[in-house]
Amino acid sequence: MLGRAGAEAWRVGFNLGDQVLWGDRRRYIPFTGTVQDWPATCAEIMDARAITDLVLYGDTRPVHAAAIAIARARGLRVHVFEEGYLRPYWVTYERDGANGHSRLMELSVDEMRAALYAPGGPAIAAPAHWGDMRAHMFYGALYHGLVMLPTRRYRRFRPHRGVSIGREFRLHLRRLLLMPAHAVGRLAATARITRSGFPYHLVLLQLEHDASFRCHSPFSSMADFLALCMEGFAAGAPPHHHLVLKAHPLEDGRSPVRAEVARLARAHGLADRVHFVRGGKLATLLDQATSAVTVNSTAGQQVLWRGLPLRAFGRAVYSKPEFVSDQPLDAFFAAPRRPDRAAYADFRRFLLESSQIPGGFYSTDGRRQAMRRVVDLMLAEAGPYAALDAPGAAHRQQLYAVECGA
Repeated sequence: MLGRAGAEAWRVGFNLGDQVLWGDRRRYIPFTGTVQDWPATCAEIMDARAITDLVLYGDTRPVHAAAIAIARARGLRVHVFEEGYLRPYWVTYERDGANGHSRLMELSVDEMRAALYAPGGPAIAAPAHWGDMRAHMFYGALYHGLVMLPTRRYRRFRPHRGVSIGREFRLHLRRLLLMPAHAVGRLAATARITRSGFPYHLVLLQLEHDASFRCHSPFSSMADFLALCMEGFAAGAPPHHHLVLKAHPLEDGRSPVRAEVARLARAHGLADRVHFVRGGKLATLLDQATSAVTVNSTAGQQVLWRGLPLRAFGRAVYSKPEFVSDQPLDAFFAAPRRPDRAAYADFRRFLLESSQIPGGFYSTDGRRQAMRRVVDLMLAEAGPYAALDAPGAAHRQQLYAVECGA
């Protein structure tokens, strides 16, 4: 699509998965060196091909961070894609950085309101399910299966995560095969919780190896976060309240989260008041929750949309004082402070009018839908947030966002 618009798009690939999943072999550049070789090679590529723009999915992987630094030194435009801040029906497109590096981190709710065409207008309902989860798992297994295949070209490739490619592939495959069994256990656990009648607080767990957790949180491991939650709950929650810990839908067992939850519950005398739910839809549990706690999960947006109190500990685009509590955790569990729903509604509308593109990465229909918007946004002189400064732009984007969310 960029080519049809008059641009020339190249891709640098680091392994066989990158190569196979890129359709235009004439515009593919294999990188076969070591991580230490990458900065010099990246600079050579940019200079030799007179590159004007750098496009990435995420901005924290070592090869991405190095490329961004080189691009900025040359005055290139940096485009960053990510999973949608408002999942699952949107993807995120920003300039220069995402998540904790997003320009949203510097914008106040008042500044966002000033950019809206009509603050306080009708908002779009939060989707109740993840979206293309099976496709996400399938492509994860396929990609890592391709990377595992022996090839001399990419023999120096090393993954950015702390596990081997073989283990990564086995974890993806195991999760796919166990989906039916996990679904049965998840339904049973959710039914016990929702039919019990006890008030409960929800802890939204994340993947320990996820970039948002690793780069934008104060915790070195998920075990540290779990320990803080258990300690705060034991100290502050009323004795008839329970704690529900919901695993990330893509949790694959590489971190012993469930075992750590059970150990901490016993240590704090909470074994009969702590529940673990493996993945699944969040809406059912959220609809009856008293409050929620997270590091910086994007699922926090669904919490706020429902007007539930939220305590977040990491850097997140939604972590604004108007709607995220800063109470000590024991005080939060005792009497959680509710968000300013009007402020959050305006924040959400600002996202939908700027950086959230209808569509998805993992299904054909989702990619087609995203393509209708993404190329025009990339070719625009101003980024998605600066574009709201143009007269009439906010109104046009608002109408588009409402239409897509209807």
